[in-house]
Amino acid sequence: MRCVVQRVTSARVQVGDETTGEIGKGMLALIGVSTEDGPADLKYIAEKVMHLRIYDDENGVMNRSVLDAGGAILAVSQFTLYGDARGGRRPSYFRAAKPEKANEMYEQLIACWREAGIQVETGRFRAEMQVSLVNDGPVTILLDSEKAF
Repeated sequence: MRCVVQRVTSARVQVGDETTGEIGKGMLALIGVSTEDGPADLKYIAEKVMHLRIYDDENGVMNRSVLDAGGAILAVSQFTLYGDARGGRRPSYFRAAKPEKANEMYEQLIACWREAGIQVETGRFRAEMQVSLVNDGPVTILLDSEKAF
């Protein structure tokens, strides 16, 4: 499972003219699920995201998590995180999970964060979405449950 985390002062997802999710201070989490992902991958990403220390403490040091900072998460599914462009100009998505599995794991991830008390807003699975954000810092972190990076 992969996740691109961006610390934001605001973020919004639109599907056509409808806003499906919008947050103020928090993080945008772009989430990709692979064909090999299972419960351990889900747990790794869930824990890593909510405990990732990317918010400043009273000394200006990134030492606080989204939980500590009282921020929200805007969760957006993005199968293209498993795009492989090494072999040519058109990315291959052979490692991206089929929609049924990807949606199930995406929903389970959201449920984990909500159970921890985090406000979670979402995009719409399998929809063409427009994502707007104000990246704070900028801070962008790449996470991979296989620890590839």
